[in-house]
This record gives sequence, C-alpha cells and structure tokens, in this order.
Amino acid sequence: MTEEKKNWFIYIIKCNDNTLYTGITNDLDKRIDKHNTGTGAKYTRNRTPVKLVYSEPSSDRSSASKREAQIKGLSRLKKLELIK
Repeated sequence: MTEEKKNWFIYIIKCNDNTLYTGITNDLDKRIDKHNTGTGAKYTRNRTPVKLVYSEPSSDRSSASKREAQIKGLSRLKKLELIK
C-alpha cells in the first residue's frame, strides 16, 4: 500500500497528568495503544494512561503534518475549544 492510499489522522490525547499531546498517524487505534504501552512518544511514556479526545482525518501525510503543526501552535485554551 502506498503512502498516498493510507488515511492519515491528526489526533489529540489527554494524558493522565491532564496535559494534551498532539500527533499524526495512519492507524489511530494502534497509535493510541502504543502511547498506552509506553512506546508511543517520549512525552507520553510516563504519562499513561492516555485517552483520545480529538481526531480529524487528513488526505495525506503532508497535509496531516501541516495541520499538526498548526494545532501544536495553539494555546491550551484554543486546543480545548477545538476538542469541544
């Protein structure tokens, strides 16, 4: 399967210390499992369990990365508004 055929997602998870983490993936369930087993990202490793609180589809990796950067630039308040 080529990269262009995969569905990409931008996601926000809430960590057990109430912080938010934003990332991208082409397999949402698998990625959340990785975060919860401590193999997802250095940031979330000691903040498990995590809970998926937001996701949006993207057409390709490039678009997902751009949107991820945009969301990461938002304040916590703006991220919480997006989640609602």
